[in-house]
Amino acid sequence: QVQLVESGGGLVQAGGSLRLSCAASGSIVKINVMGWYRQAPGKQRELVALINSGTGTNYADSVKGRFTISRDNDKNTVTLQMNSLKPEDTAVYYCNFVALTGKGWWNYWGQGTQVTVSS
Repeated sequence: QVQLVESGGGLVQAGGSLRLSCAASGSIVKINVMGWYRQAPGKQRELVALINSGTGTNYADSVKGRFTISRDNDKNTVTLQMNSLKPEDTAVYYCNFVALTGKGWWNYWGQGTQVTVSS
């Protein structure tokens, strides 16, 4: 069974920085896309950033130039460095992996970590 465990959320003032990490454990053969999504109260979950197996990245327009996604394939981890945080970045952040296991390709989600940016 694959599990994703997130860490690094918290409370920060506007303009500050946070670093989120997500580590996968279990019987993983290969991970294709790794990503971060977020969901603010009363809103739908939205994509924040993706990184593929070739380290190509994709960012939401609202975070471009402020957030950086990276991955460590040896450790099955993905990291989101968030700088110049704004109150509108407040949300629960979820990591997401598309991973190959003995049961085939599956989409896995972390439990979520709260990020709160105060003005």
